[in-house]
Amino acid sequence: MGLFRSLSAWQSARREKYISTMQEQNKCPDCGGRGFIMPAAYEYAYPFDCSGCNGTGSFQEWQSNRQ
Repeated sequence: MGLFRSLSAWQSARREKYISTMQEQNKCPDCGGRGFIMPAAYEYAYPFDCSGCNGTGSFQEWQSNRQ
């Protein structure tokens, strides 16, 4: 159980660091500030708007959607 707990703590710390970096750059953490998400290469589909930031790519929009 200690191994699982330490891996979980590492992953959550990594996620928080990523979110704080994206906040400094004013970019959406889900799409990286692009405003769209590209499907996997093997899927023949067009990119679609990011649901986290509604296609704007900004951190403020992403944060307001999370609450």
